[in-house]
Amino acid sequence: MSRHYLRTASALAALTLATVGLTAVTAPAAQAAEDQVAKLPISSYSALVVDSVHERVYVTDDRRTRTAGVVHVYNFEGQKVGSLATDYAPSGMALSTDGATLYVSQYSGILAFDTVTQTRTGLAWANYYVDCPRDVAFAGGKQWYTEVPALSDCDTRQSWLYGAEGNQVFQTGWNDMGRLRLASGPQAPDRLVMGQSRTAGVTNDPFITTFDASGATLVRGPERRFADSEGKGALDLKDIAQSADGQRIAVADAAAGTRLLDAADLSDAPVPYQPLPTGATASAVSFSGDGKYIARGASAAGSTPDLLIQAADPEDRTAPLEFAFDGALDGNRIAPRGLGWSQDGARLFAVTTNTYGTEYWLHVIQPPAAQFDSRFTGSLTTAPSQAVVGEPLGIRGRLEVDGPVPTEPLKISAVRHDANGDRKLAAVDVDADGSFTVLDVPSLVGEATYTVSFTGDVTRRPAQDVTVTVPVAKAPTAIALTAPAEGSKSAGLEITGRLTAQGRALPAGVTLSVTRTDRQGTGTLTSAAVASDGTFRVNDLPRTTGEVTYTLAYPGDDLHAGSTASATIRVRR
Repeated sequence: MSRHYLRTASALAALTLATVGLTAVTAPAAQAAEDQVAKLPISSYSALVVDSVHERVYVTDDRRTRTAGVVHVYNFEGQKVGSLATDYAPSGMALSTDGATLYVSQYSGILAFDTVTQTRTGLAWANYYVDCPRDVAFAGGKQWYTEVPALSDCDTRQSWLYGAEGNQVFQTGWNDMGRLRLASGPQAPDRLVMGQSRTAGVTNDPFITTFDASGATLVRGPERRFADSEGKGALDLKDIAQSADGQRIAVADAAAGTRLLDAADLSDAPVPYQPLPTGATASAVSFSGDGKYIARGASAAGSTPDLLIQAADPEDRTAPLEFAFDGALDGNRIAPRGLGWSQDGARLFAVTTNTYGTEYWLHVIQPPAAQFDSRFTGSLTTAPSQAVVGEPLGIRGRLEVDGPVPTEPLKISAVRHDANGDRKLAAVDVDADGSFTVLDVPSLVGEATYTVSFTGDVTRRPAQDVTVTVPVAKAPTAIALTAPAEGSKSAGLEITGRLTAQGRALPAGVTLSVTRTDRQGTGTLTSAAVASDGTFRVNDLPRTTGEVTYTLAYPGDDLHAGSTASATIRVRR
């Protein structure tokens, strides 16, 4: 088993893999996210439909063969509970708004199945027997499907949009090149969304558009293409989803990540989602029916996350729950259009596949049902009390959290702001009593402001940031002298010593000023050169007898404070 649950530096989220035993948490099992896995009996994949009314999940393959096929039926626990027989291999699926009928496309047309009895109603529409797969959607009380009237080259031919109501099929007149993808749902029951896939026949600037399906005639709404004047940034559509309130449309774009659009005019939403992890290519997207979550699927290698579950509100920057699939028993990426939620947001269904797209798995993931508050208590303190440039500094504080006791440490992050800008510090664990210490080594003299954050996780909401401003002083230096108690005027004398400094190492070529004070006054002697190990030596022939005082001084630099030391020697003849 090689599935990884990942956590960001700012979050340590709850996770219990019920069937395989992988656990990590900020909450016990009652609040944990569970992932149950079923191996799907398919070698290709086409569509996933979730029926929340009857708690069923339907999965089809995309074999493109004129042989009898089945739609595989699972319950909400990931157990296979049946199958729906089709005349030919099925491809697309759609559920009626009331959940009573499942529509399945095949080579001869569209089939209908009663979702209560799991039986075929005998309703079928057909225009052509075609080898190209049809996409299906349900909006405005009607069925809609795409059709490429061809036996081959499905990605380079003209695709037409048809509608059906009762036993009547009608052509809408809308068509374009390549594969046209449809999306609809109870969030906006009269809206049909169409997106053009980037294929061999559509390489320039694919579009996305919406239709009003409420009336007798399908009325097209806004259309958007994404390439700039140089042809860059074109849409590479993998999936479409509508938010629970119908106000937003999310697009899984393999070229740009997750696009979030205003459903009214397809303009960019004011606040986007954060980018997918580096190396992850968008493949699927789905909103939970309760409006709380969005799931974003991707194709990524190794430990890079393939699935992010996070708040549907893009302004909520709570750290996402992340999954990286990279095992032979789980798949290693989310299949295109491979995500679907239960209406209540209690379960996410995810289809994963292997690198070659020949094996598939169904994951049933249950995010936590609640989030709890968190807060910083008291003020931040520092140790030592006087910060010194180049020396370790601890910023101490306390985090208080509601809800279940974490079984693994929560994480705190911090940012230092000084004259050089912002620097993100290494995240640290929160102790069991809520205390934490963020470590830093200030690099500039002056004020440094530290902002400490807990950005939350799927169990806990973020805490309000706390800050502390710390004056950072120069690093102290010290001069230690070794001098004789007495010396001879005729023989001369020698003083040795060492210059030491805290913080960063002293630069090369440091010298100390040397002054001599005797009964004739004070005079400056030749400077003493400091060796790389800080040692130095002063030799002198005193000019008078009696007490002579030698003072050595280091002036300091941008990072180090100055220091002085003196020695008094009794000089004889």
